[in-house]
Amino acid sequence: MRTSALFLLIFTLIFSLASYAQTAEPQTPVYRVDVRVVLVDTQVLSKKTRHAARELKQQDFELYEDNVRQQVRSFSQDTLPLSIVLLFDLTDSVRPVLKSLGEGALEALQHLKPEDEVTVMAYAASAEVLQQATTDRALAAAAIEKASRMESEEAAFFNEGIFQAADELTKSKNAYSRRVIIWLTDNVPNIPSEDSVPLRYRRSLKGAMPHSQTEAMRYLLRTNTVVCSLVKQSDLSVSGESGLRSKPAERMLHPPGEVYKYASATGGQVIEFKKKELQEKLALLIDDLRMRYSLGYHPSAQKPKGKYCAIKVKLAPDAKKAIGNVVVEARQGYYR
Repeated sequence: MRTSALFLLIFTLIFSLASYAQTAEPQTPVYRVDVRVVLVDTQVLSKKTRHAARELKQQDFELYEDNVRQQVRSFSQDTLPLSIVLLFDLTDSVRPVLKSLGEGALEALQHLKPEDEVTVMAYAASAEVLQQATTDRALAAAAIEKASRMESEEAAFFNEGIFQAADELTKSKNAYSRRVIIWLTDNVPNIPSEDSVPLRYRRSLKGAMPHSQTEAMRYLLRTNTVVCSLVKQSDLSVSGESGLRSKPAERMLHPPGEVYKYASATGGQVIEFKKKELQEKLALLIDDLRMRYSLGYHPSAQKPKGKYCAIKVKLAPDAKKAIGNVVVEARQGYYR
């Protein structure tokens, strides 16, 4: 009986102390705020010379989301590291051009900063990683040289190559890097139609259908990936392009993908070159990429997850007046 009474007394004391502690030291409320930062990679080019404007300030830019002015919260230039995929088209009309790059790749890559990562991929029906993301320029150059010697009997699917390259960029070791695909192609793809392209021409897809242009574009915008392209057309390229234009119905049903559309939507640029200019143009493109502006903002309005939001970046009136006739390149939107 005494034992039971003793246990009852101890239990009462413990309960009273716990109640007192809760009363005397109320818990501090915790507030959780979901703050999304949208980064917009931006380049300002002279319409006449195509040279980049490199000395602009934060106040020189105006940024809009769905036509609503946003406050630019962060601003930098040549600060964030680059994660680049060099994506090589393996069609017959492009391979001769790649050989010249293979010989001078190491020199062109020296224009990168030490912390910039390079991945090397080549594609036909699907893409193959020849060198995973690395800061070792010699390894990247060796992979480029390998790509310059590769051949494929498969069809070349632009959209699939771009989709897989964007996916590879999501594996970057640096979560804050600026993601860029540098695409070397002649801009003449094969139409990804299961009916018109025999299995032997898309064997590496293992029975799957290639991603569409819509799917690839959506993925680029979701992953904030910029697409730039170095384009060189040969006589064989021109012949292939004429063949595609003769099939408008198939082009409408299965849009093959087109470098200028990808570049425009993601804020990239397309540079056409002659065979002997490839190394020089790649070095120039890397310099321009490094000197782009990174604008960051917090969206002023809450919107449903998955909604597409349009982005527009332009120069403030005083800045536009000071530097003259320019074009502002930035991605056209993103998905919440």
